[in-house]
Amino acid sequence: MVPILLVLLLALLLFGLGFAVKMLWWIAIIVLVVWLLGFLVRSTTASGRSRWYRW
Repeated sequence: MVPILLVLLLALLLFGLGFAVKMLWWIAIIVLVVWLLGFLVRSTTASGRSRWYRW
């Protein structure tokens, strides 16, 4: 009974980890798109050294 529970627990853990990693990939893609849009908006303005972020 214990090995079956351990395998079930391992499967649930790996499923949860896979879901979290997939969500992190989606968040990274969204951040990349926002950064690219900000870069394009900044490059089309004619005000010289204006930046859309504060780093």
